[in-house]
Amino acid sequence: MVKLFFVRSAHIVQFMETGIANLLGALSLAVMDRIEQGAREVIGRGGETPAALVVIGYGQGMTNDKLRRILGLSHSGTVRLVDRLVSDRLVERRPGKDGREIALYLTATGAAARNDLMASRISVVASLLDVLSPAETKRLGTLIHDLLARQDTSEMDRFTICRRCDDRVCTNCPLPTNKSKRDR
Repeated sequence: MVKLFFVRSAHIVQFMETGIANLLGALSLAVMDRIEQGAREVIGRGGETPAALVVIGYGQGMTNDKLRRILGLSHSGTVRLVDRLVSDRLVERRPGKDGREIALYLTATGAAARNDLMASRISVVASLLDVLSPAETKRLGTLIHDLLARQDTSEMDRFTICRRCDDRVCTNCPLPTNKSKRDR
């Protein structure tokens, strides 16, 4: 009798976890669709273009190779993306640290577009939260923070996951970095 109870309980837990995962997947798509639509309205481009602007704006002298790894693009895809950003006068190429690399920097127009992307992203995601009470919003924030803090992430994973995050808002990223995990 006890064994049957645990088998049924395990099935119910399995079903609950599958259901929650399915709901979280649907919510994730709803969030990303809104972010993508907002980005198209702000800069007229979707895909990895908005993420590239955000990532290049994180630091001084992003390289094509690091950008490629963060965005998960091929070398040629990254070159084409950067060419478009340069053509749109959002990014400029400068000599890198060692003379062989090319460093990518936002232009003033690119920095303004990045700021507009960040404002749009926060606005569209916050609009999803409007249906929650302040207590529910706080509870959700705690759960999301805890969930992210328990992930096994390398530094490169962190860049990839946060490729559209507003670093002015998230000043203490909850994602841990596991230095022993090999960067992609």
